[in-house]
Amino acid sequence: MPAFGLLACLAPVWRALVKQLLLVWEMEKQVLRARVRYAMTGFLYSLLLSVPMNAAENQKAVPPGLIEYVEQVRRLGLPESEVRENARKAGWPDAQVTQALAAVKTAATSAATVPVPPPPPAPVAAAVEEATPAAAPKQPPAVLADDIPAGPEDYRIGAGDVLQINVWDEPKASVSAAVVRPDGRVGMPLIKEVDVLGLTPKQAERRITARLTALIPSADVTVVVSSINSKKIYAIGAVKKEGPIAYTYRMTVLQALSEAGGLNDYAKHKKIYVLRTEQGKEFRLPFDYDAVLKGQRTELNVTLMPNDVIVVPR
Repeated sequence: MPAFGLLACLAPVWRALVKQLLLVWEMEKQVLRARVRYAMTGFLYSLLLSVPMNAAENQKAVPPGLIEYVEQVRRLGLPESEVRENARKAGWPDAQVTQALAAVKTAATSAATVPVPPPPPAPVAAAVEEATPAAAPKQPPAVLADDIPAGPEDYRIGAGDVLQINVWDEPKASVSAAVVRPDGRVGMPLIKEVDVLGLTPKQAERRITARLTALIPSADVTVVVSSINSKKIYAIGAVKKEGPIAYTYRMTVLQALSEAGGLNDYAKHKKIYVLRTEQGKEFRLPFDYDAVLKGQRTELNVTLMPNDVIVVPR
């Protein structure tokens, strides 16, 4: 009985103690929640502040003119190594060039991944009452700098040719007579030297435009071959004027003999031949002068190629 009385006396004390412990536990949980909310609020606030600061730093780090230059030369198909070289010559640091290339690539990737919503359907009533407008012509795809196709008949620039390079509305960047050196290069203001050997005039225009874009945005370049000195044929033997003949048009054997002044009195008319070298092999093309003049063997009057040699035996 005394034990039960003692427990009955301590019961209120135990209940008060348990209530106090529960109250302390609830207060601790509230304090912990407040600390977590405060920490999350501070983190989000610092994150929001860092975004415009980083954007401002990036904008300051990459000049807009450099990004515009990179975008233009990418449309022209200039390789990334040449873009870096031209930008470095123009005075832009390598770090800024790298950032500009990355920014342009990211923008192009983002534009390619954004879905284009389909156009809304045209109202039926409007389609009946109004005439349907003509569809806009499709634009051809952009052609890269050196990917312009060249046909077998297209002229290719060679050493010794004289080029007239005109940059529209930029007389100081133009050249009235640029001689192609044996190494295939021509000198120009602003960009120093350009390799044009073996290119067609259209391909040379694209290459020069890509080099000038860093200094002259939207440059319009025209290349004209004003003097052909790299393509020649040769006449030797019993002709009145031996030596090289400028290959300024696709001439035949008979036309080339006329350019050489014709045959002299000692020429063997039926023994004439053309020496031609293709892929390291040399072979002869016979030519009967009298038969061709009479119109009997016209197939022998072939069209000559550069470096052909007409041999007229005596």
